[in-house]
Amino acid sequence: MISPYVRRLRLASEIIALRAEAGLTAADLAKRIGRSRADISRLENGHVIDQADVLNILDVCGVDGDRWTKIVTIAREASESGWWESYKHMGDRQAVFANLEAGAASIREYQQIYIPGLLQIPEYAKARTDPATALEELTDGTSDGIVTGRLMRQRMFRRPGGPDYEVVVDELAIRRLSAPPGVMKKSLYHMATVANDSPKITLRVLPIDARIEGYAPPPTSFTIYTFTDPEDPVVVAVVTITAEFFLTEAADIAPYVELFDRLRKQALPEADSMDTVTEAAATLADE
Repeated sequence: MISPYVRRLRLASEIIALRAEAGLTAADLAKRIGRSRADISRLENGHVIDQADVLNILDVCGVDGDRWTKIVTIAREASESGWWESYKHMGDRQAVFANLEAGAASIREYQQIYIPGLLQIPEYAKARTDPATALEELTDGTSDGIVTGRLMRQRMFRRPGGPDYEVVVDELAIRRLSAPPGVMKKSLYHMATVANDSPKITLRVLPIDARIEGYAPPPTSFTIYTFTDPEDPVVVAVVTITAEFFLTEAADIAPYVELFDRLRKQALPEADSMDTVTEAAATLADE
């Protein structure tokens, strides 16, 4: 499996490198292949893939052999469609996460407020997207579509070669109700069961009284994606109420990697984390 999104980013970096090695500006390259400067900009920003343009760029830059094969392969993979393309009602925001997860070798997540999306039950996802209670407006997708998308994304844990998933859940997320008590109770038990049964999932709880190195509590939830090809960029997704930001520059990613390591060190061991989750569930009513 690959992530077309990540392969587009990788192709963009390859094209930029080729152009620099050839001593060409973006305008020069556009002129040589008969395209506009804007077309080259979109390609180098990872927004649009035209395989014919890529082949023409390789010709102009005199690329052949193994490097030619590598870049053509990246361009082909960047143009592929994933299963999420057929589930428009899951929403464009969620589709980006499905895209990243499809090609990830490992996923590290810190979840500050909610049950992690990859461990949610349908009732919880439904409660979080209920138009009557949700703060965020459903700008795309539908409530039922988003729930279906959650379940489809979780299937990756069952496929061969699926990613390793390590999640640090803030104790606040399991103590403060983010769904009706009965739904929350079922959600917590489900989260503990799935994590306990899957060797690919590591769940730890960050205690409220944890002393994080540097006294630097994380300001928001975030997820770090790494990929099998070491030349593919690491991607960090930072979540807000209305949008997500996807970071790929090394200088932007490094603080999140360091922060995740600090959170991991202060989180409870796995066995203690399971006990904490199930104890929190046991206090809730079956409503």
